[in-house]
Amino acid sequence: MTAGLTTRMLRADAAAIHAAARLLSDGGLVAFPTETVYGLGADATNGAAVAKLYAAKGRPSFNPLIAHVQDLAAASFLACFNDAAERLARTFWPGPLTLVLARAPACPVASLATAGLDSIAVRVPAHPIARALLAAVGHPIVAPSANRSGHVSPTTAEHVVTDLAGRIDLVLDGGATAVGLESTIVACLGRPVLLRPGGLARADIERALCQPLVEVSRSAEQTNNEDAPVAPGMLTSHYAPHTQLRLDVDEVRRGEALLAFGPALPKGATQALAFENLSARSDLVEAAANLFSHLRTLDAAGAAAIAVMPVPREGLGEAINDRLTRAAAPRRTGRAGSHR
Repeated sequence: MTAGLTTRMLRADAAAIHAAARLLSDGGLVAFPTETVYGLGADATNGAAVAKLYAAKGRPSFNPLIAHVQDLAAASFLACFNDAAERLARTFWPGPLTLVLARAPACPVASLATAGLDSIAVRVPAHPIARALLAAVGHPIVAPSANRSGHVSPTTAEHVVTDLAGRIDLVLDGGATAVGLESTIVACLGRPVLLRPGGLARADIERALCQPLVEVSRSAEQTNNEDAPVAPGMLTSHYAPHTQLRLDVDEVRRGEALLAFGPALPKGATQALAFENLSARSDLVEAAANLFSHLRTLDAAGAAAIAVMPVPREGLGEAINDRLTRAAAPRRTGRAGSHR
């Protein structure tokens, strides 16, 4: 990573996208909006650029990255699609779905980006700026969330600058992201397996497949997480603010901030040091879009803890609860892979 790097932020017009494409082609790092969260992009075929990306994020080198491409045809050069994967791709791409597939024999993506695995995670984003950038670059772009590893994912360009100023070349400002949660990840290496809930609800995926998804057990997932996760976002302690979270509260303690959901607030809400409501009208789509932004706001309040009200687990609530559980998990220290 270049010492004293100056990070520019540009409104994402045609000239800025062209400049971003040149930087990526030259091995630089560019943050850009997708429909889920802002991604930190590097040329997926350039191992040195991928190494710079890991360094900028402080990301564990064993945590694989998602390769973003323009369309299914481009994805087919990187990965081997079985019937289930092709059905999901044709149904939900472009969109907030990542597929983990067998790596194609001639796949040009650097092995560092896939953590040396025989599988690869691929996605076709829907955001017009992301799609324009992919078209201008002409290569797959790896793009994990544009934040320090393990920290709260960014949903605005300003969030990116807060975490990564001086560590990356450019931020394309395309406004706030629409979905506000990372993509759902499904492995299609046999029977389809849900690896990470996200911006596409499980029910929609199962409807398209005409079968239920297999789910990774928490114990198996944690065992996998500590050594070599098969997909991004599977570390137990992840998406974490600096302030400790206390989940499913029915009372706010003195000195705590409150992350609320719905119109009815818990006992002690009026004494909260800071307050944000994911959705006062109990709308899970609105809650997902607000999650990371509200966590960042409350994290900056200097509270003793963030008290989090219960959020229903159906639909996008599954993904919201997944992120909150990871954010509240004990911090890992003392080894590569710690987010502190």
